[in-house]
Amino acid sequence: MDLDKEVTRHPNGWALLPLVVFFLLYILTFIFTGDLSKMPISVAFLSASVVAIVCSRGSKLTERINLFCKGCANDTIMLMVVIFILAGAFAGTAKAMGAVDASVNVVLYLLPQKALLASVFIAACFISMSMGTSCGTIAALAPIAVGISSQTEIGLPAMLGVVVGGAMFGDNLSFISDTTIVATRTQGCNMLDKFKVNIQIVFPVVIAILLVYIYQGLELTGSATVASGDVEWVKVIPYIAVLVAALAGVNVIAVLVLGVVLSGIIGLATGSFGIWDWTGAMSTGIVSDMGELIIVSLMAGGMFELIRFNGGIDWLITKITKNIKSKRKAEFSIAGLVSFTNLCTANNTIALIISGPIAKKISDNFGLDKRKVASLLDTYSCFVQGLIPYGAQLLIAAGLSGVNPMEIIPYLYYPFLLGIVATIAIIFRYPKRYS
Repeated sequence: MDLDKEVTRHPNGWALLPLVVFFLLYILTFIFTGDLSKMPISVAFLSASVVAIVCSRGSKLTERINLFCKGCANDTIMLMVVIFILAGAFAGTAKAMGAVDASVNVVLYLLPQKALLASVFIAACFISMSMGTSCGTIAALAPIAVGISSQTEIGLPAMLGVVVGGAMFGDNLSFISDTTIVATRTQGCNMLDKFKVNIQIVFPVVIAILLVYIYQGLELTGSATVASGDVEWVKVIPYIAVLVAALAGVNVIAVLVLGVVLSGIIGLATGSFGIWDWTGAMSTGIVSDMGELIIVSLMAGGMFELIRFNGGIDWLITKITKNIKSKRKAEFSIAGLVSFTNLCTANNTIALIISGPIAKKISDNFGLDKRKVASLLDTYSCFVQGLIPYGAQLLIAAGLSGVNPMEIIPYLYYPFLLGIVATIAIIFRYPKRYS
């Protein structure tokens, strides 16, 4: 059978068996261990991919494997892989050069310490926007949050809630965030265009949260002085350059190359590392930070190609959109899809990899704006990820502070309000230009 000629088959629910296996692995893991991290994402996708190949009917095994490989190597997946590689190299270089600690110290130095809650929130927003990782931001700021709490009357869970909220801001908006990369690539839109839609939804949330934190700060009767380390302005330059270039609309590949080169030059000039340390830092960033995500992206591309070929995607979309008669309901179906997937996987990037291709089909069927769809996918995934107690973000915050993740949840103002405002944006077709 020529797989290139037979593009798809009739809608078939059984073709979704690989996805069922994927979710079932996590459900069983949670039931028997109570810890979703016991099931590695790569192993779950490998198992689902094997099921996809074995269960694909009507062709020889070699042809099924070829189709799987074709899905792995499609343009969208390969571009994502290249971006992930460069993002990993930049993150590894910047961390080795000392950019993370430098950014924390600069923010603590610049922002008024009398408005501690608002200052820490802004610090988390800036650092997560620069680094493109909420987990890295929490790891950098959680110890500072512990110190602030010990010097003031601010409860530690409340302080950690501020850090996690700011971290999710950058996870949602950063140009080098995994979620932004996947959301825009799966929908086929430009990162800057997605940012323009996303910021209109997020901006009211940020202002409201800042006002709340400023008010709460004024209510505090105690005072504290939070010492920052030596301020090394030059080491913050790569982050600022990447942000400016991305906002100016420079191609993301060029932006990340700029970040890697600048971080390397500054690291060598300041004696932070030698030339071989630089290469080692890039390798660590690529392999350790992005290696599993690259592997998962490739396997997901192959698995979804087989599911699509066997009619699974068409069947799922038919069921999801059966009673949908408007663009508003179509957007809600996409929001529900990514939220449910995120709850099951506890990983917003993986949730986007799974739901992104399905959302693209729904978007095309109902004529939705791909920029808003990318924004909604990213926003709802970060909304859910920022609230689940078994997600990496809350577990890291809890692990570094000795606080139960459940104690932090009532103070996660930003993720809560982000979900509410995103829902309002769907109901009232906001922003109008993209609806």
